[in-house]
Amino acid sequence: MTSTRIQSYSEQTDVSNEERTDEERAPEREETCPECGGDLVADSEHGETVCGACGLVVEEDSVDRGPEWRAFDAAEKDQKSRVGAPTTKMMHDKGLSTNIGWQDKDAYGNSLGSRQREKMQRLRKWNERFRTRDSKERNLKQALGEIDRMASALGLPEDVRETASVIYRRALDEDLLPGRSIEGVATASLYAAARQTGTPRSIDEVANVSRIDEMEFKRTYRYIVRELNLQIQPADPEDYVARFASDLGISDESERRARELLRNAKRKGLHSGKSPVGLAAAAIYAGPLLTNEKVTQAEVSEVAQVSEVTIRNRYHELLEADDDAYAAA
Repeated sequence: MTSTRIQSYSEQTDVSNEERTDEERAPEREETCPECGGDLVADSEHGETVCGACGLVVEEDSVDRGPEWRAFDAAEKDQKSRVGAPTTKMMHDKGLSTNIGWQDKDAYGNSLGSRQREKMQRLRKWNERFRTRDSKERNLKQALGEIDRMASALGLPEDVRETASVIYRRALDEDLLPGRSIEGVATASLYAAARQTGTPRSIDEVANVSRIDEMEFKRTYRYIVRELNLQIQPADPEDYVARFASDLGISDESERRARELLRNAKRKGLHSGKSPVGLAAAAIYAGPLLTNEKVTQAEVSEVAQVSEVTIRNRYHELLEADDDAYAAA
C-alpha cells in the first residue's frame, strides 16, 4: 500500500515538473504533506522527509550536513570538528584549493635536500598557476588581496571583508569592471561593505589606504552602488563615536554625553546635509568639555581626520541644539 502510494506520487511529480517552467518550480517546496495536509517530519537517520500523519515519503536521499562523527558528551563534542576549513568568499577559489607550505621540511620537521627543495619549488609554481587558470580568477585574486590589505589597515572585522568580497564578485559577474581599475572597484566595494555592516569608515580614511586617488574612488563607488542597486543607508554619526572615543582615551561619561548631543541634534534635524564624521568629531570634542575633561581640537582633528574649522562650526551647532532640547524639556 505504502510503496504504491510513493510510486504514484513520484510519477505525478515527474509529470508536473516537466510541464512547469523554471519560474513555477521555484516555490514548490511545501511545509505540509501534499496528499493529506499533515505536518512533515525530517528523518535524518534515513535521509528522508515523511508525513507524520499518512507516512508519505515526500523527499528521499537528502544530503546529511551534520558531522561525520559521534560524540557522547559535551567535552568530546568540543574536541572534535569537521574535516577541512570552511569555504570563504575572501579567497578567489573559496578556499577549496591546496597550498604547498614554504618551510621546505618534511612531515617529521626535517629539512629537505637540495634536489627535493627544487622539486617543491617547481610544484609550488605549478600549483599557483593551476589555482589561477584564467584572467577572471587572476583578477579576483588580485582584488581580494587588495581588499584584505585595506581592511587590515583600517582595522575592519572579517564580516566586512566577506561582504566586500561578495560585492566585488557581483561587480565582476555583471561585467562592471571594463574601463575601471581593479583597485578602484575593490576600494568602492570595501567602503560600501563597511557602510552596510554598520562599521563605517570615512572617505578620507579609505582613500588614505587605497592606491587610487579620491576622485576616482568616489566616482567608482557611485557607479557600483547604482549598477548593483545596493541598499546603503546614510551613515549615523553615532557609529563613529566609539572608535573616536577609544583613540582619544576619553571616559565613558564623556562618550555618553557625546551620544546625547548627537541624539538631540538628530531630533532637531541638524544632521541633515551635514557630514556624519564632522558631527561625530564635534560631539567627541564637546562631550569631554561638558564633563570637565580636557581634549583639544587638534587631537580630535588628527583622530577624525576633520579640519578644526569644521569641528568648531559643528560644535556650536550641537551646543545650540542641546540648549534648545533642555529648554523644551
